[in-house]
Amino acid sequence: MERAQQGPRARYREQTRAEIKDLALRQLAEGGGTALALTRIAKEMGLSGPALYRYFAGRDDLLNALIRDAYDDAAAAMARAAARSAKGSRGVRARLHDLAEAYRTWAIAEPHRYLLIQGAPVPGYVAPADTLERARAVLGPFLPLFATGSPGPAVAATVDEMTAWLAADGTVGAWVARYAPEAAGTPDTPAGKARAASALAGAVLAWTQLHGSVSLEVAGQFAGMAHRGGTLLGAHMEMLADAFGLDQAPA
Repeated sequence: MERAQQGPRARYREQTRAEIKDLALRQLAEGGGTALALTRIAKEMGLSGPALYRYFAGRDDLLNALIRDAYDDAAAAMARAAARSAKGSRGVRARLHDLAEAYRTWAIAEPHRYLLIQGAPVPGYVAPADTLERARAVLGPFLPLFATGSPGPAVAATVDEMTAWLAADGTVGAWVARYAPEAAGTPDTPAGKARAASALAGAVLAWTQLHGSVSLEVAGQFAGMAHRGGTLLGAHMEMLADAFGLDQAPA
């Protein structure tokens, strides 16, 4: 009986929280993170300020929810793309392009949400610690692709640094193991360490290429130029695939 009585209240609370987040996203789309104003949201909803704080403790609490949602949605989009791409006989290089385009597609469709998690920090705001795992979930599908690589001289220094990072931070190794178990299956052998370091280096380098190219496109910096954002990103991924020897037979 008590659960039945609480059900409608819980649903109303979630509906109200969703409406608050929708209005907050509209503000972000109009003016970025600094435009977020709880008083405006309360006024649009016909709520008093104190009533709004029953749903979110303050601006930072609302930002936390929006950032978690954005990371989770981006991670879900990447996971779907990885699952689609893994079907059939597509090579690793083609799958890398699939993932990069999925990342770009999500960012272009959700520019204000993308900029919330990848753009300039909101002044005075510190993201909660759990966003780290959510960010790693977005990049996780890249790990098994680069675990198959044979890194060349151009990325050797980065691979060395990733090897040191894996040795120093167990959470990083756990992240690699979760998404690329074949790379971490024999972590104490030279071959296992090399695969894990290749996976991590590739994912980190893919992130920097994605972030640079996609952020410029989302911010409108390519306006008036002759190239397509997807063409530029594809070129970045080709160079990265070459650097890691993806789809190349071992020498």
